[in-house]
Amino acid sequence: MSGPKSSEKGTVFVALFSGINVGGNRIVKMAELRSFFEELGFTDVATYVQSGNVVFRAKKGDAAWLTKQLEAAFEKKWGFNSRIMVRDAGWLERLVKDNPYPEVAGEPTKLHAYALEREPTAEETKRLAEKCTGPERFEIKEDALYLHAPDGLGKSVFANLIPRTLKVPGTARNWRSVLALLDMAGKAGG
Repeated sequence: MSGPKSSEKGTVFVALFSGINVGGNRIVKMAELRSFFEELGFTDVATYVQSGNVVFRAKKGDAAWLTKQLEAAFEKKWGFNSRIMVRDAGWLERLVKDNPYPEVAGEPTKLHAYALEREPTAEETKRLAEKCTGPERFEIKEDALYLHAPDGLGKSVFANLIPRTLKVPGTARNWRSVLALLDMAGKAGG
């Protein structure tokens, strides 16, 4: 198991934003988001698609500290709050390695990963399992939830129930985005 990709240049992280550029609301241009990270002193900054995914390198701080810094600075600049999940490159590597549904990894619109703010309790997980009556399947591993939605996320009634049933804040990405971010983190770590 390799630890976070760190060197004297710093550690590679990914920031996953929720609730920006959805339905024409809370518009944040990716070029502006990239500049925002650079102005905060981060390096090797790269963004991926409009939902708000940023790979960056930080000289100091861990994911929790960086989350607080970024959320406060983001709200100050854009005037609204976006929940941000910050994870190191090692977390992304584990996320891909631990995928419980490898047979659907080739269908990225049907496989989604949620970065959760914390690991759900057994009670919270049980409550969610009771709502999962098919055709979806899900599995939670620590602070990640894997969802296989055979008909896609848009048509999944269960996917809409996840946030309010689990009550653990999180943000979802399809498998294509997960793999793209891992690839970008690997390049940043090179």
